Amino acid sequence: MASELHDIVVLIREVRDPRPPVRLEGCGVEVRETGLRRLPNPADLSALEVAVALAGMTGAAVTAVAVGDQRLDDSLRLALSLGAARAIRVWDDAIEDGDAAGEAAVLRRVLEVIRPGVFFTGHRLLDRGDDPTAALAAASCGMPFAQAALSFELKRDRIEVVRKSEKGGRQRVSLSLPCAVFFDATAAEPRYPELPAVLHSLAAPIELWGIEELGLPRWELGSAGAVLRPAGLGFPRHDPVRVPTPDPSLPAHERVRALFSGGIRPRGGRMHFGGADEAVERIVGIFVEEGLLPGGQT
Repeated sequence: MASELHDIVVLIREVRDPRPPVRLEGCGVEVRETGLRRLPNPADLSALEVAVALAGMTGAAVTAVAVGDQRLDDSLRLALSLGAARAIRVWDDAIEDGDAAGEAAVLRRVLEVIRPGVFFTGHRLLDRGDDPTAALAAASCGMPFAQAALSFELKRDRIEVVRKSEKGGRQRVSLSLPCAVFFDATAAEPRYPELPAVLHSLAAPIELWGIEELGLPRWELGSAGAVLRPAGLGFPRHDPVRVPTPDPSLPAHERVRALFSGGIRPRGGRMHFGGADEAVERIVGIFVEEGLLPGGQT
């Protein structure tokens, strides 16, 4: 088993904390981030916790990878203190101002060099939602992947994943190795780093890979190679409401009602008894009261 999972790669990304206090100012095509706090993406840390637990069972090594400037060294050192054995930061000025397609090309090359048994990261970013970079990189490497994973089970030559599906349901999928799994933020609670591990991470080396080491042409990266043009600026929500995942054993209408509990005002139901003609008349009356019929027509 350890020979099949010789390496586990976990992508660590940085996000902007959407909780106040924060002040964002739009200025043309840029955003002034006054007092905006940055932190590692919580779903990525959950994926890291799953990877460290898997490495403990199989003897594989966990490699934390980040694509960005020197500011991401803090996130990588946190990953080292949480159990990662190796930290790699990929950066070059040519990568700056790139789009998801360019970042996916960089990440794909990293996966081709390391050739991991599994590739983990978070399913969503805290401040921007879905990020197609990891999925594009996995697909371009020919790796099957599952999104919104809640748990998984390692078999002899494959991984079985339980993932979120529509209306609060669950779906079990099977992936052949090597594969990629993108975890939900609730998949695992990241451990609290111990002091000796923190001190060790401060002195541990962080490998810096540039595009020369990866063999990537400069003209295909960054703004020069971007294929997705920005359409505008979006500001993160302040303190988003978290809704617990409904129990999948509940009926569909109960799961939907549980999902609507996150800040949507419930409406009182009405029960009417009588014949068919009376029921139709009362239903039409409700439509009129709610303004659902144009001009109050009956």
